[in-house]
Amino acid sequence: MARTLDEVIRSLPLDQQQDIEARAARLIEEEMTLRDLRKAQEFTQARIAEALHISQDGVSRIEKRSDFLLSTLRSYVEAMGGSLRLVVEFPDRNPVTISGFDKIANQPKPSRSSRRTSNSSAPKRPPRSAVNS
Repeated sequence: MARTLDEVIRSLPLDQQQDIEARAARLIEEEMTLRDLRKAQEFTQARIAEALHISQDGVSRIEKRSDFLLSTLRSYVEAMGGSLRLVVEFPDRNPVTISGFDKIANQPKPSRSSRRTSNSSAPKRPPRSAVNS
C-alpha cells in the first residue's frame, strides 16, 4: 500500500520533522511573486498604486505580468521601502551582482517630442499619394 508524503514525514523523529519544516519555510521565502511580496510587507494594492502614481488596477496588472521593465520592478519594490539588486548566477562561480543598474534606471527618459526631433536626419517618407501612384 502506498503512503503519502505526510505519513512518511510523521513517521520520522521529531527533530527531522522540524528540520524538514524549517527547510520548506526557507525555500518558500526564497521564491515569492510580487503579490506575495506585497502581502508579506503588509501593503495593499491601493497603497502601492498611490506611491507609484497609478491606479489600483495598474498594480494588479503589474502583479500578473511575467515580463516588464526593470525600472517598473525597481519602482514597485521601492514603493514598499525595499531596494532592488540584480544578481546573475552561473553554475561554475559565485553569484555576481550587476553594478551600474541604479545609474541606468535613474536616468531621465527623453520626452516623446525630443525623440521625434532626434530622428530629424532620417529620410522622410514621400506622401502616401505618391507611394500609391
